[in-house]
Amino acid sequence: MTPHAQNTTPAHTSTPAPVLIVGGTGKTGRRVAERLRGLGRPVRIGSRSAAIPFVWEDESTWEAALDGVSAAYVTYYPDLAFPGAREAVERFAAVAVARGVRRLVLLSGRGEEGAVASEDALKASGCDWTVVRASWFNQNFSESFFLGPVRTGELALPAGDAVEPFVDTDDIADVVVAALTDDRHIGRTYELSGPRLLSFHDVARELSAATGRTITYVPVGADDYRAALREAGEPEEIADLFTLITDGRNARLVHGVRDVLGREPRDFVTYAKEAAATGVWDA
Repeated sequence: MTPHAQNTTPAHTSTPAPVLIVGGTGKTGRRVAERLRGLGRPVRIGSRSAAIPFVWEDESTWEAALDGVSAAYVTYYPDLAFPGAREAVERFAAVAVARGVRRLVLLSGRGEEGAVASEDALKASGCDWTVVRASWFNQNFSESFFLGPVRTGELALPAGDAVEPFVDTDDIADVVVAALTDDRHIGRTYELSGPRLLSFHDVARELSAATGRTITYVPVGADDYRAALREAGEPEEIADLFTLITDGRNARLVHGVRDVLGREPRDFVTYAKEAAATGVWDA
Protein backbone atom coordinates (compact mmCIF):
# COMPACT_ATOMS: atom_id res chain seq x y z
CA MET A 1 0.00 0.00 0.00
CA THR A 2 1.38 3.42 -0.98
CA PRO A 3 0.92 6.24 1.55
CA HIS A 4 -1.05 9.30 0.47
CA ALA A 5 0.98 12.29 -0.52
CA GLN A 6 0.27 14.24 2.65
CA ASN A 7 2.29 11.71 4.68
CA THR A 8 5.32 11.66 2.38
CA THR A 9 8.36 13.41 3.88
CA PRO A 10 9.75 16.01 1.45
CA ALA A 11 13.16 15.24 0.00
CA HIS A 12 14.73 18.37 1.48
CA THR A 13 14.14 17.33 5.10
CA SER A 14 15.12 14.30 7.13
CA THR A 15 12.40 14.82 9.76
CA PRO A 16 10.21 11.71 9.84
CA ALA A 17 6.44 11.90 10.15
CA PRO A 18 5.17 11.57 13.72
CA VAL A 19 3.76 8.43 15.27
CA LEU A 20 0.33 8.77 16.88
CA ILE A 21 0.09 7.15 20.29
CA VAL A 22 -3.60 6.59 21.04
CA GLY A 23 -3.78 6.54 24.82
CA GLY A 24 -0.41 8.25 24.98
CA THR A 25 -0.73 9.10 28.67
CA GLY A 26 -1.66 5.53 29.67
CA LYS A 27 0.42 2.73 31.16
CA THR A 28 1.83 1.45 27.88
CA GLY A 29 1.31 4.54 25.71
CA ARG A 30 3.52 6.89 27.69
CA ARG A 31 6.30 4.30 27.76
CA VAL A 32 6.07 3.82 24.01
CA ALA A 33 6.22 7.60 23.55
CA GLU A 34 9.32 7.88 25.75
CA ARG A 35 11.12 5.18 23.80
CA LEU A 36 10.25 6.63 20.40
CA ARG A 37 11.44 10.06 21.46
CA GLY A 38 14.66 8.45 22.65
CA LEU A 39 15.11 7.11 19.13
CA GLY A 40 14.61 10.57 17.69
CA ARG A 41 11.12 9.82 16.38
CA PRO A 42 8.51 12.56 16.72
CA VAL A 43 5.40 11.56 18.65
CA ARG A 44 1.85 12.84 18.74
CA ILE A 45 -0.01 12.02 21.94
CA GLY A 46 -3.60 10.95 21.39
CA SER A 47 -5.61 11.84 24.50
CA ARG A 48 -8.45 14.09 25.58
CA SER A 49 -6.06 16.70 26.97
CA ALA A 50 -3.53 16.69 24.11
CA ALA A 51 -2.82 19.75 21.97
CA ILE A 52 -4.61 17.89 19.16
CA PRO A 53 -7.17 15.96 21.20
CA PHE A 54 -8.20 12.40 20.46
CA VAL A 55 -11.42 11.04 21.95
CA TRP A 56 -12.68 7.55 21.10
CA GLU A 57 -16.28 8.62 21.61
CA ASP A 58 -15.94 11.69 19.34
CA GLU A 59 -15.03 10.68 15.79
CA SER A 60 -14.71 14.33 14.78
CA THR A 61 -11.36 14.36 16.65
CA TRP A 62 -9.84 11.47 14.73
CA GLU A 63 -8.85 13.06 11.42
CA ALA A 64 -6.88 15.91 12.95
CA ALA A 65 -5.05 13.50 15.25
CA LEU A 66 -4.15 11.30 12.27
CA ASP A 67 -3.18 14.12 9.91
CA GLY A 68 0.36 13.70 8.66
CA VAL A 69 1.29 10.71 10.82
CA SER A 70 3.06 7.65 9.44
CA ALA A 71 2.00 5.07 12.02
CA ALA A 72 -0.17 4.68 15.08
CA TYR A 73 -0.12 2.65 18.27
CA VAL A 74 -3.74 1.86 19.06
CA THR A 75 -4.99 1.23 22.58
CA TYR A 76 -8.70 1.18 23.38
CA TYR A 77 -10.16 2.19 26.73
CA PRO A 78 -11.52 0.57 28.78
CA ASP A 79 -10.94 -2.75 26.96
CA LEU A 80 -11.31 -4.30 23.51
CA ALA A 81 -13.64 -6.93 24.97
CA PHE A 82 -16.22 -4.27 25.90
CA PRO A 83 -19.32 -3.58 23.77
CA GLY A 84 -18.70 -1.17 20.89
CA ALA A 85 -14.95 -1.68 20.75
CA ARG A 86 -14.91 -3.59 17.45
CA GLU A 87 -17.00 -0.98 15.68
CA ALA A 88 -14.83 1.86 16.99
CA VAL A 89 -11.58 0.16 15.98
CA GLU A 90 -12.99 -0.69 12.55
CA ARG A 91 -13.98 2.92 11.88
CA PHE A 92 -10.72 4.30 13.26
CA ALA A 93 -8.62 1.99 11.08
CA ALA A 94 -10.63 2.99 8.01
CA VAL A 95 -10.08 6.69 8.73
CA ALA A 96 -6.36 6.07 9.33
CA VAL A 97 -5.87 4.22 6.06
CA ALA A 98 -7.88 6.83 4.15
CA ARG A 99 -5.49 9.48 5.48
CA GLY A 100 -2.45 7.52 4.35
CA VAL A 101 -1.39 6.04 7.69
CA ARG A 102 0.53 2.95 6.75
CA ARG A 103 1.27 1.08 9.96
CA LEU A 104 -1.06 0.28 12.87
CA VAL A 105 0.00 -1.62 15.98
CA LEU A 106 -2.91 -2.77 18.14
CA LEU A 107 -2.68 -3.61 21.85
CA SER A 108 -4.97 -6.56 22.48
CA GLY A 109 -5.61 -9.01 25.30
CA ARG A 110 -4.86 -12.70 25.52
CA GLY A 111 -7.87 -14.99 25.40
CA GLU A 112 -10.45 -12.27 24.74
CA GLU A 113 -12.92 -13.31 22.04
CA GLY A 114 -14.23 -9.76 21.82
CA ALA A 115 -10.72 -8.48 21.29
CA VAL A 116 -10.19 -10.86 18.38
CA ALA A 117 -13.12 -9.22 16.60
CA SER A 118 -11.35 -5.85 16.92
CA GLU A 119 -8.10 -7.40 15.69
CA ASP A 120 -9.86 -8.74 12.61
CA ALA A 121 -11.47 -5.38 11.91
CA LEU A 122 -8.09 -3.64 12.06
CA LYS A 123 -6.47 -6.21 9.77
CA ALA A 124 -9.26 -5.84 7.20
CA SER A 125 -8.52 -2.11 6.82
CA GLY A 126 -5.60 -2.71 4.47
CA CYS A 127 -2.93 -1.34 6.82
CA ASP A 128 0.43 -2.86 7.68
CA TRP A 129 -0.64 -4.35 11.00
CA THR A 130 0.88 -5.92 14.07
CA VAL A 131 -1.17 -7.25 17.00
CA VAL A 132 0.32 -7.39 20.50
CA ARG A 133 -1.75 -9.56 22.86
CA ALA A 134 -0.76 -9.01 26.46
CA SER A 135 -1.47 -10.78 29.72
CA TRP A 136 -2.57 -8.72 32.72
CA PHE A 137 -0.11 -5.93 33.54
CA ASN A 138 2.16 -5.86 36.59
CA GLN A 139 1.44 -2.13 36.70
CA ASN A 140 -2.25 -2.73 37.38
CA PHE A 141 -1.13 -2.92 41.01
CA SER A 142 0.67 0.42 41.01
CA GLU A 143 -0.90 2.61 38.34
CA SER A 144 -4.58 1.78 38.12
CA PHE A 145 -7.17 -0.82 39.10
CA PHE A 146 -5.53 -2.33 42.16
CA LEU A 147 -3.45 0.59 43.46
CA GLY A 148 -5.98 1.59 46.13
CA PRO A 149 -6.43 -1.94 47.46
CA VAL A 150 -2.65 -2.44 47.70
CA ARG A 151 -2.35 0.79 49.69
CA THR A 152 -5.10 -0.29 52.08
CA GLY A 153 -3.55 -3.75 52.42
CA GLU A 154 -6.37 -5.89 51.04
CA LEU A 155 -6.97 -7.20 47.53
CA ALA A 156 -10.62 -8.32 47.47
CA LEU A 157 -11.04 -9.80 43.98
CA PRO A 158 -13.08 -12.55 42.25
CA ALA A 159 -10.07 -14.58 41.09
CA GLY A 160 -10.22 -17.62 43.39
CA ASP A 161 -6.98 -19.59 43.29
CA ALA A 162 -6.43 -19.05 39.57
CA VAL A 163 -3.03 -18.11 38.15
CA GLU A 164 -1.95 -15.49 35.60
CA PRO A 165 1.45 -14.80 33.94
CA PHE A 166 1.48 -11.06 34.66
CA VAL A 167 3.55 -9.08 32.14
CA ASP A 168 5.46 -5.85 32.65
CA THR A 169 4.42 -2.77 30.68
CA ASP A 170 8.08 -1.96 30.01
CA ASP A 171 8.29 -5.23 28.09
CA ILE A 172 5.09 -4.42 26.23
CA ALA A 173 6.45 -0.99 25.28
CA ASP A 174 9.70 -2.47 23.98
CA VAL A 175 7.76 -4.92 21.80
CA VAL A 176 5.45 -2.19 20.49
CA VAL A 177 8.35 0.08 19.57
CA ALA A 178 9.97 -2.79 17.68
CA ALA A 179 6.68 -3.38 15.83
CA LEU A 180 6.39 0.31 14.94
CA THR A 181 9.94 0.64 13.65
CA ASP A 182 10.91 -2.74 12.14
CA ASP A 183 9.23 -4.13 9.02
CA ARG A 184 9.91 -7.69 10.16
CA HIS A 185 6.94 -7.47 12.51
CA ILE A 186 4.34 -6.51 9.90
CA GLY A 187 1.53 -9.07 9.72
CA ARG A 188 2.52 -10.76 12.98
CA THR A 189 0.54 -11.45 16.15
CA TYR A 190 2.60 -11.67 19.34
CA GLU A 191 1.37 -12.98 22.69
CA LEU A 192 3.20 -11.61 25.72
CA SER A 193 3.45 -12.90 29.26
CA GLY A 194 5.80 -12.68 32.17
CA PRO A 195 8.16 -15.53 33.12
CA ARG A 196 6.00 -17.08 35.89
CA LEU A 197 2.45 -18.06 36.68
CA LEU A 198 1.26 -16.26 39.81
CA SER A 199 -1.92 -16.55 41.84
CA PHE A 200 -3.23 -13.49 43.67
CA HIS A 201 -2.06 -15.20 46.86
CA ASP A 202 1.45 -15.17 45.33
CA VAL A 203 1.05 -11.55 44.29
CA ALA A 204 0.05 -10.54 47.81
CA ARG A 205 3.13 -12.28 49.22
CA GLU A 206 5.42 -10.56 46.68
CA LEU A 207 3.89 -7.17 47.40
CA SER A 208 4.17 -7.73 51.15
CA ALA A 209 7.86 -8.57 50.80
CA ALA A 210 8.50 -5.53 48.60
CA THR A 211 6.63 -3.03 50.77
CA GLY A 212 7.44 -4.41 54.21
CA ARG A 213 3.72 -4.33 55.01
CA THR A 214 1.14 -7.10 55.22
CA ILE A 215 -0.97 -7.20 52.07
CA THR A 216 -3.61 -9.90 51.89
CA TYR A 217 -5.68 -11.35 49.09
CA VAL A 218 -9.34 -12.05 49.87
CA PRO A 219 -11.29 -14.02 47.22
CA VAL A 220 -14.80 -12.60 46.74
CA GLY A 221 -17.76 -13.47 44.57
CA ALA A 222 -18.33 -11.85 41.18
CA ASP A 223 -21.59 -10.23 42.28
CA ASP A 224 -19.95 -8.64 45.30
CA TYR A 225 -17.14 -7.35 43.11
CA ARG A 226 -19.61 -5.88 40.63
CA ALA A 227 -21.32 -4.05 43.47
CA ALA A 228 -17.97 -2.67 44.62
CA LEU A 229 -17.16 -1.48 41.09
CA ARG A 230 -20.56 0.17 40.81
CA GLU A 231 -20.05 1.95 44.12
CA ALA A 232 -16.61 3.15 43.00
CA GLY A 233 -17.96 4.43 39.68
CA GLU A 234 -15.91 1.94 37.66
CA PRO A 235 -17.25 -0.04 34.67
CA GLU A 236 -18.93 -3.22 35.90
CA GLU A 237 -17.58 -5.03 32.83
CA ILE A 238 -14.19 -5.12 34.56
CA ALA A 239 -15.60 -8.03 36.55
CA ASP A 240 -16.02 -9.97 33.33
CA LEU A 241 -12.29 -9.78 32.67
CA PHE A 242 -11.68 -12.02 35.65
CA THR A 243 -13.18 -14.83 33.58
CA LEU A 244 -9.94 -14.72 31.58
CA ILE A 245 -8.12 -15.77 34.74
CA THR A 246 -10.55 -18.04 36.51
CA ASP A 247 -11.36 -20.34 33.58
CA GLY A 248 -7.68 -21.12 33.00
CA ARG A 249 -7.51 -20.06 29.36
CA ASN A 250 -4.38 -17.97 29.96
CA ALA A 251 -2.78 -20.18 32.60
CA ARG A 252 0.32 -20.82 30.51
CA LEU A 253 3.44 -18.95 29.57
CA VAL A 254 3.96 -17.53 26.08
CA HIS A 255 7.16 -16.21 24.56
CA GLY A 256 6.44 -13.11 22.52
CA VAL A 257 8.89 -10.99 24.52
CA ARG A 258 11.70 -13.41 23.76
CA ASP A 259 10.64 -13.79 20.12
CA VAL A 260 10.69 -10.04 19.47
CA LEU A 261 13.41 -8.79 21.81
CA GLY A 262 15.69 -11.78 22.20
CA ARG A 263 15.58 -11.65 26.00
CA GLU A 264 13.45 -12.93 28.85
CA PRO A 265 10.58 -10.84 30.26
CA ARG A 266 10.89 -8.99 33.56
CA ASP A 267 9.84 -10.87 36.67
CA PHE A 268 7.15 -9.61 39.05
CA VAL A 269 9.69 -9.50 41.88
CA THR A 270 11.81 -6.97 39.99
CA TYR A 271 8.74 -4.88 39.23
CA ALA A 272 7.52 -4.96 42.84
CA LYS A 273 10.87 -3.90 44.29
CA GLU A 274 11.25 -1.02 41.84
CA ALA A 275 7.68 0.18 42.34
CA ALA A 276 7.96 0.00 46.13
CA ALA A 277 11.11 2.13 45.99
CA THR A 278 9.11 4.96 44.38
CA GLY A 279 6.80 5.16 47.41
CA VAL A 280 3.70 4.56 45.31
CA TRP A 281 2.34 2.05 47.83
CA ASP A 282 3.11 4.02 50.98
CA ALA A 283 -0.06 4.09 53.05
